[in-house]
Amino acid sequence: MQQHMIDSYRAARLGEPAPPVPGTHDVATVRAIRDYRRFEAVLAGRLATGRLRAALAHLHAPRHGRRPPACP
Repeated sequence: MQQHMIDSYRAARLGEPAPPVPGTHDVATVRAIRDYRRFEAVLAGRLATGRLRAALAHLHAPRHGRRPPACP
């Protein structure tokens, strides 16, 4: 926040447009990171969407030949 105030002051003194408020582009940045990770997953031959759900389903899938652990 302090850096933004310094940059705003400098821009006003030089007659330049003020810099964007901190946090303005946070949502766009998170979306870009998500899209990049999905792209990398496709290139690696993995699922692009639903990876967390697929991993949890795999962990909770019944295993053949094994009995579930007994409850204490």
